[in-house]
Amino acid sequence: MQSINFVVLGKQDIAAEFGKKGTITDLSLYDRKELDVIKTWVTPSGFPEKIQPLLQAINLAEYVIFLVDKLDKFTGEQIIALDILKKDKGILSHTFDVDESKLNLMIKGTIVEKYLVVTPDKLKEEMDKLQPIPNTDSPKMVIDQCFDVKGVGTVILGKVLCGKIKQYDNLKLYPLGIDVMIKSIQMHDDPVDESVSPARVGLAVKGVKHDDVGRGDIIAQMGTVDVKSEIELDFIKNPFYKTDIAQNQGCLVNIGLQIKAAKFSSITPLKLTFEKPIVCNSGDMAVILKPESTTIRILGSGKIK
Repeated sequence: MQSINFVVLGKQDIAAEFGKKGTITDLSLYDRKELDVIKTWVTPSGFPEKIQPLLQAINLAEYVIFLVDKLDKFTGEQIIALDILKKDKGILSHTFDVDESKLNLMIKGTIVEKYLVVTPDKLKEEMDKLQPIPNTDSPKMVIDQCFDVKGVGTVILGKVLCGKIKQYDNLKLYPLGIDVMIKSIQMHDDPVDESVSPARVGLAVKGVKHDDVGRGDIIAQMGTVDVKSEIELDFIKNPFYKTDIAQNQGCLVNIGLQIKAAKFSSITPLKLTFEKPIVCNSGDMAVILKPESTTIRILGSGKIK
């Protein structure tokens, strides 16, 4: 079974035209099975009220569907987020009332400028041409939800980022480092023996309680991820964020699906110290957020050294 994951930005409600509505929180999921391919569309339904779901939704996808229906600061935030996260595989469209020349100015010099541009009625046709993008590295899964199911126990939902996760695998839950055994796997409500990147899966697991698990936690082989309380970044400040940053100033940091509170322990070089440990690897992109900002809420970003 193969999988493709899309993020739908701009006019988010078009996702309902592509798949059947599933989980709805500050991230909303829609999916559809076509022959041997499961397609999932995620929208940051908590955005623009909150900036955090935007980064999380983008990080869950291999492909971007961006239907621009207005030109405002929130469209700007979406363009900046896509550019920072280097999401280079996308389809761009806009509604008839959007000024195309102004949109082109907004995306100029960003990764969005490279997207395939189509009219809204051609979105689905072009989307159907896109192929799965597997990753064959060591098994790793990112978690977006966890809950208890009567008679089953702890159930974890998420995306297989790399490799293959199989029934009865013994893995680790990070950042806690707890042993996890995979009792069973479901894809699109069907039981399977294994799931291959980039599958969305539900896992029934042994060894952890749902209280142990948070969004952004990672299930992986021992030793394949780092758990840190301080990171150093190859930092680039967002030119649209005009306020200076200072040592000991607080912020939120996004890495994958994780959103963790931190403070600037050093400005040059830029180092961040976290209140709670974060799961990461060298080269991962960290995005620094200031949710209370009344202008742009993305302060800057950088790869972890």
